Amino acid sequence: MTMIADITDSLARAAKSALRQAIMPALCACVVAYFAYYAVHGDRGLVAMKQMQGEIAQTEEVLTQLRTEREDMERRAQLLRADGLDRDMLEERARLMLNFSNPRDVIVKLPKIADQEGAVPQK
Repeated sequence: MTMIADITDSLARAAKSALRQAIMPALCACVVAYFAYYAVHGDRGLVAMKQMQGEIAQTEEVLTQLRTEREDMERRAQLLRADGLDRDMLEERARLMLNFSNPRDVIVKLPKIADQEGAVPQK
């Protein structure tokens, strides 16, 4: 029986030794897998970076449109300033604000648009 006990003891020691040798690499592999996953899918990972770049591109398009509108408004406002007053622009703004028209203007009245049933919308 001592021979079987010796074999069992040596197998148990070999299993423990193999287990000890496998634990550290397995643990390291788990840590590497954890960091690799979060490098791709984390809050600051590759997927989030791609989404952020898309949002930046959309925001830059909106910014370009707003800058164009602002430049147009600044040009129109420059025409209304006292140092370079444009009479046509001043007249246009006054007519618009006061709802006036020039006696020489031709006013065309458009017919009321009927809805699909043929009834004229009432105001």
